[in-house]
Amino acid sequence: QVQVVESGGGVVQAGESLRLSCVASEIIFSINNMGWYRQAPGKPRELVARFTSDGGTDYADSVKGRFTISGDSAKNTVYLQMNSLNPEDTALYYCNADRSWGSYWGQGTHVTVSS
Repeated sequence: QVQVVESGGGVVQAGESLRLSCVASEIIFSINNMGWYRQAPGKPRELVARFTSDGGTDYADSVKGRFTISGDSAKNTVYLQMNSLNPEDTALYYCNADRSWGSYWGQGTHVTVSS
């Protein structure tokens, strides 16, 4: 069974940090195809951070310098370290595995940042 499972969300105050984790089934996991997205209430889903096909990383302008994506291929896991959180970061955070044969999403993990 193909799975993408996020964890690590929670309620924090502005300025605090969280680390999200995403474990994907081995059959769909390829670190250069993994990314994090988020969707705030009433807004469309948006890219937060992802690995690029050339082994680099790509970040939304709003999180550059605060968030860091990393991964551990041996564990089929990617992480999103989020520092200096602010209320605008409040959203449901999704992990995505984007393969040529399909795009796989988890159920998301909630992040709420209070001011």
